[in-house]
Amino acid sequence: MSTRQTETALEELYEADETAWLEESARFLDERRFDELDLTNLAEYLRDMARRDKREVLSRLTILLAHLLKWDRQPERRTASWRVTIDNQRDELNDLLESGTLRRHAEEMLARAYDRARRQAIADTGLSEADYPPESPLSIEQLLGEV
Repeated sequence: MSTRQTETALEELYEADETAWLEESARFLDERRFDELDLTNLAEYLRDMARRDKREVLSRLTILLAHLLKWDRQPERRTASWRVTIDNQRDELNDLLESGTLRRHAEEMLARAYDRARRQAIADTGLSEADYPPESPLSIEQLLGEV
């Protein structure tokens, strides 16, 4: 099969079965068959993965911050569920932030995540905006620590 036929077959596989396409692409990379790779879809897939990871960091930061705000402002309503959510989000963020790129992204997105979390905490608790600091009082390092 010619290189162009292999590339076309790989492009079709991308549309039909993404997992099979990934496995075949990995095999081509392992075998150093670079000229047979579906470079257009591979580049798109890699960009999508990076965007997905960044969205996940923002989402987990928002969830963690919202629960920490509620934890701080409503100690009488603390539940085991809140604690589990805080611990889970910290664990997942610690794993994600092993990547220097994602750690820098988390630092860049902290203000956005805090704004979202603050709005969510206000809606969840019924407390006023004045009950919450306008900016995150915690750094990324502090967020990943203990309650």
